[in-house]
Amino acid sequence: MFDTIKDRTGAAKLQHPAIIAAMIVLSVLLSYLIAKGGIFIVIGLIILIPGLIFFNRLFNNPAIGINTLLIFSFIAIGLSRYIRGVPFGLGIDGILVITYVAFFFKNFYDGLNIGQANREITYLMFFWFAFTVLELFNPLALSQAAWFYAMRGLALYPLLLVPLALLVFNRLRFLYLLLYIWGIFTILGTLKGAQQLYIDLDGAEKYWLDTVGAVTHLIDNRLRSFSFFSDAGQFGAAQGAAGTVGIILATSIKGKRNKIFFLIVGIMGMWGMFMSGTRGAIIIPMIGGVVYLILRRNFRIFILGGILMTMFYVFFAFTFIGDNYYQIARLRTAFRPELDASYQVRLENRAILKAYLADKPFGGGVGAAGNWGLRFSPQGFLANVATDSWYVQIWAEMGIVGLFIHVLILSYILLKGFYLIMVRVKNVELAGILGALIAGYAGIMGASYGNGVLGQMPTGIIVYLSWTFIFMAQQLDREYSYLESIGKSPQSLFIKD
Repeated sequence: MFDTIKDRTGAAKLQHPAIIAAMIVLSVLLSYLIAKGGIFIVIGLIILIPGLIFFNRLFNNPAIGINTLLIFSFIAIGLSRYIRGVPFGLGIDGILVITYVAFFFKNFYDGLNIGQANREITYLMFFWFAFTVLELFNPLALSQAAWFYAMRGLALYPLLLVPLALLVFNRLRFLYLLLYIWGIFTILGTLKGAQQLYIDLDGAEKYWLDTVGAVTHLIDNRLRSFSFFSDAGQFGAAQGAAGTVGIILATSIKGKRNKIFFLIVGIMGMWGMFMSGTRGAIIIPMIGGVVYLILRRNFRIFILGGILMTMFYVFFAFTFIGDNYYQIARLRTAFRPELDASYQVRLENRAILKAYLADKPFGGGVGAAGNWGLRFSPQGFLANVATDSWYVQIWAEMGIVGLFIHVLILSYILLKGFYLIMVRVKNVELAGILGALIAGYAGIMGASYGNGVLGQMPTGIIVYLSWTFIFMAQQLDREYSYLESIGKSPQSLFIKD
């Protein structure tokens, strides 16, 4: 009669008076809440159960948090068109923080081993973030609120994500998972863009176009597809990078089905890039292709690739083939700046900024330019001069000193990646996969000269995760060798022949 609940087993536990009393109290409480709150309480209770399951799995496996972040980075902007007024962008911050909390509790009793994050890329991210914090004290800065919003994509996300990925996302299976998730969303993104271009926009997309996007997305009454991305510029750059990586992976990864999947990703990515009408994105496959050819260190392939790249350039720069297709004609203007009126405007704006920043080595303050400048300090000089480029915006906000530091860090990551892949990685397939990531990153660096793509979602998240895998190259190489020694094939973790 006085036995405890733990002494009972199975269904007998439900017969204990304490359990029965608790169920009655819970039923009364839920009935009261539903009666008062109506449908919203019902929806909340429905969401609560899978939410609790998700958090349970997250706290047992913090890597789920990074996968969630990756997926969320693709859909967050698209959701904001359908559910207006909700700051989905802050969800990135929330997922990163809760994943850190999950990592802490997961390893609390065993001891926190953070040695995996003790790599130079972590220190580079800390240094860049520290410089961004110092910009708070820039006497020309007009808004601390603008600094808070702008610095997140600029410095906070790489600072949080890079060491976290080094700690919990540090196995080959996570590298393949990144590639497959990226590939799936590339295919979905292009299909969504094709629906917009060839079928019709839905109601939410039409509303966005009518209120915000028409100025830059309806050119000569022709639509530039933006899919579920923030804009056509981000869509084009993201798809261009994915297309480049997909085509390279199709030539380097093992497994027939793997090759077919990534070939489809490559084709769909390139198609999406063309549909976006983003001229700056065309540089991504060009730079990415050159980078990968250098990494291969194969003279015959290098010559063949050089011929193909030359033909690609000649097609756009010196012919009029395909000009009856709007997307091709628009991309062709990237090779003929004299035909591009918007490029001439950009040159004029940069001349204005050059004169303004001549005596301002630390710029006008983070968040002073671009959309955040227009929102928080519209009276400021920088808020009223379009920057367009990622690098130009950093130059405007952080000055020539900030731009130099930023480009130096990006270049170091690229060169260190070259060294690791060409000298340290012994496995041919792994070198090809990491080479594809380096090629995509190099292409994004190039495209960021014309558009502000590097720090935006989802490109930023993909680039930061690519950095971590590149800097773990030797560790992944050892794991690859071990798996092969016991007869397992890493490339068959997700798609098997």
